[in-house]
Amino acid sequence: MAREKRRIKKIDNITARQVTFSKRRRGIFKKADELSVLCDADVALIIFSATGKLFEFSSSRMRDILGRYNLHASNINKVMGQPSPCHQVEDCNLSRLSQEVEDKTKQLRKLRGEDLEGLNLEELQRLEKLLESGLTRVSEKKGEFLMSQISSLEKRGSELVDENKKLRERVVTLEMAKTMALKESVETESATTNVSSYESGAPLEDDFSDTSLKLGLPSWE
Repeated sequence: MAREKRRIKKIDNITARQVTFSKRRRGIFKKADELSVLCDADVALIIFSATGKLFEFSSSRMRDILGRYNLHASNINKVMGQPSPCHQVEDCNLSRLSQEVEDKTKQLRKLRGEDLEGLNLEELQRLEKLLESGLTRVSEKKGEFLMSQISSLEKRGSELVDENKKLRERVVTLEMAKTMALKESVETESATTNVSSYESGAPLEDDFSDTSLKLGLPSWE
């Protein structure tokens, strides 16, 4: 069964009217907040109750939104009404700027070698001097850029030479340290071998003396 549509009319009961106003006001503020969040819109609501009490909601600063509204309304009035002197000045400036853009565009096309038909000798000579002057400035700028690059490369080359020199010195130092360590190791090993030979040779001499005594060899006096 279809739900019967409720007729919208003023609520006669004051209490019921105030309750309905409070509920509907919170509901419309909630919907306005959802609209501003979902659609990234600036929303402002202003409500005066029957007693003259102010209720307001704004997704950002109310003053900023009202300022934008007033500016928009003012622009609409300007469009709908007679053009103001300020608007006439803006139109004049716009027209002048459009003419300047058109002139500069034509000049640029001529500098590119286009649309040269209809130019007399004097205009062609003036254009030639302008191109020569521009070419001179371009050459100077190119020379400055190249000199800057050369200076940067020379500086980098000097830094690489210094780094290479430091690396060579480090390699030489490491090689000297390695040679000294190897020399000390050889000397230590040689000294250990001599001591071992001396200790192993001493008992042989004692054994020979004892054998001579046992055989009764004549003593030499």
